[in-house]
Amino acid sequence: MGGHREKDGAEGDAALLRAVAAGDSAALADLYDRHAGWLHARLTRRCADPEVVREVLQDTFVTVWRSAAGHRGQEAGGWLWTIAARRLVDARRAHERATRVAGPSLEEGAPGRYDTGAAPSAEDRVLAGLEYGDVGTALARISPELREVLRATVVDGLSTREAAGLLGIPEGTVKSRARRARTELRAALDQLNPSLVGGTA
Repeated sequence: MGGHREKDGAEGDAALLRAVAAGDSAALADLYDRHAGWLHARLTRRCADPEVVREVLQDTFVTVWRSAAGHRGQEAGGWLWTIAARRLVDARRAHERATRVAGPSLEEGAPGRYDTGAAPSAEDRVLAGLEYGDVGTALARISPELREVLRATVVDGLSTREAAGLLGIPEGTVKSRARRARTELRAALDQLNPSLVGGTA
């Protein structure tokens, strides 16, 4: 396993992924050691249930094992997070289906499994439902680079530095895009449904 640790950063990740694609389980273990910590922390920001987080993390690396050959040279951290985020969405949908089948929660008013516990602002509440209703429509009106900054900083709860690393842009660019994105999103939401953002600018 130690031979895989000679290179650090993106070059090392790329070498590990090539080895994983060739069936090297030790390389997968090294990749896990490098990335599982921050993936776990980021998933925990989006899901309050530690069991679900563990399952999603495990599913993520099972997917990496199966699909490493499909990695096309993009930054490994971003690729891993894309897989993890999709697995979390799958888990959330499965939970929602099970909840609909089982009926109301046993504990009315208890925090949801995917609740971060923080009291969100009006903006954050609407951003949390990125794919749905008016928010999805409003997001479609802003540029892709602004959308990805919003997802990283608001939905994923990343710091400016983490978002910059994930997206491959300077921290200053993350900050300026986040400001622009919020302004444009609020304007678009206000046009679609003023009650969503409380009618304030």
